Order: sequence, then structure tokens, then C-alpha cells
Amino acid sequence: MGKSKPRNRHKHYNVPVPGTSPGLYEIDDNALKPKITLHSYHEGTYKKEELPHINNIDQLVKNKDFYYWFDIKGLGDPNIFETLFEKFDISRLVLEDITNSYQRPKLDEYDNDKYLFAVSRHLYLGDEDVLCNDQVSFILSERTLITFQETYADCFEPVRKRLEVGKGNIRIGGSSYLMYAIMDVIVDNYFTLLNFWGEELDAIEDRLYDHPDRRIMYDTQAIKRSLITIRKVAWPERDKLNDIIRTDSALISDLTKTYMKDAYDHCIQIIDFIESLKEIASANIDMNLSITSNRMNEIMKVLTIISSIFIPLTFIAGIYGMNFSREDPVTGKILPHNMPELYSPHGYLWTWIVMGVIALAQVIYFWRKGWFK
Repeated sequence: MGKSKPRNRHKHYNVPVPGTSPGLYEIDDNALKPKITLHSYHEGTYKKEELPHINNIDQLVKNKDFYYWFDIKGLGDPNIFETLFEKFDISRLVLEDITNSYQRPKLDEYDNDKYLFAVSRHLYLGDEDVLCNDQVSFILSERTLITFQETYADCFEPVRKRLEVGKGNIRIGGSSYLMYAIMDVIVDNYFTLLNFWGEELDAIEDRLYDHPDRRIMYDTQAIKRSLITIRKVAWPERDKLNDIIRTDSALISDLTKTYMKDAYDHCIQIIDFIESLKEIASANIDMNLSITSNRMNEIMKVLTIISSIFIPLTFIAGIYGMNFSREDPVTGKILPHNMPELYSPHGYLWTWIVMGVIALAQVIYFWRKGWFK
């Protein structure tokens, strides 16, 4: 209970040096070595092969009867981008956006429907429930889809399985439908994250009633911060899907647009879900502060009761602790107004009785006032 601590992964982005010319890209020293998988398919055939490079990409996509998906994981080889520039005439601005992996979700159209460039953000929980935020880039042409990922981890396995089995529209919908399928998996994965954080917030709420402590506020704030991150992704993702639905590009088929509307609806649901969880997180934080304040008030009330009981007793003890002498030590004469009670028979006992009666009377009074409820 309360063991999960979602956090954002703050990583170094390979941002360009201020003032450099647009279209210049630089490969990060920590970028992973690319793993390239080519999926070739049409309605009745599916082939998959691992490629060491894409230097001959123009030869690999010659057969016009097939659709092609180049699944590239890792951005550590500049030859990939030079090949795309030389043989596919991909703009250097696009290549810069792929390597500078801090882009927000977007859709860009280039060269009169020659190709489209799109960006999505892949969010997932890594080790120790750390929130990871990776970029997925798409280059879509008439019969070819190229995807770029920063890491080897992804959530595309359901799409690969559907492509391998060949059920539904995955093989006949064209490259744009395949791009939709991948984007839809990315968006649906946000639901998994939100469900996880929703369960965590429910567990935190249970802890509030059972054993409230300051860790509750820290855990809730960590979840709230993660919700802000996914909200910053979900809003531009929704706008990007809307741009795809409304584009006039011939590269996006009508079939794809129909299904994109479903992904767009999912985005809206995710945004609403995020807002609901943010309200729950804020309520948990407010409730924790309220419970802590009430506990402090209870402690202060107990201390006030104890102090109120002992104030008159301390007053009596203070008076009889002043030790004024009743007799003149030289003449033995009785001095006036000097505590005759000091020499009263059973004075010690009577003092205890008086103090006990005073304390009991105060307790009864406080009880009737409802202080002990």
C-alpha cells in the first residue's frame, strides 16, 4: 500500500545550439544503436526481416504490390538520416525534428502529398514506476511508413501481431491505416497509465482514513505531477488527430479518417479522465492537510485541558511554596498575615483534598461542555 511513487523521468534532450542554422541535426552520444525491422505485406502475404541498414531503401520498396513498414528503434546512426535525405528527399527540418526528441505531437505536410511527418509521445512506466516520455516519429508516403523510436521499448506488439495474423483492415487499409493503428495503441496505453494512477489514488485515500502520514502528500503530489505530464501530451495529441481527420492529403484514406475519429474520441475521454484524477489528487491533498490540522487541534485541546486543570493547582502550590515564616525567629512573636495555615493540623491532607475537588470540578465542567467528545 502506497509503495508506488510515479515520477517523471527528466532526461537530457539533444536540443540545437541557439543560433544554429535550421535543418542541422546532431546525433546524441547516448543514442542507441538502431535495430531496423522491415515489414512487407499485402492482403494475402506478410514478410518480416531484420535489416543491418537502409542504404538500399529505394530497392527494398520497388514492388508496388506491397506496403512497407520500416520499424526503426534507436537513433544512433547518422547514415539512416542521410539515406532518407538522399533517396527519399526527406526535408532536413524533418530529420532535425526526429533527432531532437522533445517535439510535441503534431502533423506536418510536405511537398504536395509526397509525404507526411507526424509525432506522438509514448508514455509508459519504467523501472520503479518511473514515468518515461519517449518520442515516436512517423514518415508516411504512398505505400511506405517509417517509424522512429528513441528506445527499444514500445507498445506496438499488438499491431505487429495483427499484421502477422492479417485480421481486419490492417493489411488492406494501406500505410495510413497502419499509422492509425500505431497511434491508437499509443493513445490507448494512456488509459492503462490513468487506471494505474486511479488505483493508487484510491489506495492513498484508504491510507488517509487508516494511518495518515506525511508520505501521503508526497505520493499524491508525485501522481499529480505525472497527470500534468500526460495532460501536456494528450492535448496536442488530440489536435494532431483532428488535423489528420480534416486534412485533404491523398495519403490519408477515408477509411483511416473514419477510424481516426475513434482515436480522437479516446483522446477526449483521456483528457476528461485526467481532469477527474487531478481533482481527486487535489482533494486527497486537501483532506490530508485537513486531517493533519484536526489532529493538531485535538492535541492542542488535550494540552489545553491539562493546562486548565493544573493552572489552579499550580496557583495553590505556588502560594504555599513561598515559605514565609509565621514566627519571628528572634522573639518568637507571631507575625501577622503570614500564612497561619502553614501550622494547621492536617494542612497537607486538606490541601490535597481542596486541589482534588478543584480538579474534579473542572473535569465535570469540561465534560458537560463537550470537550471530551
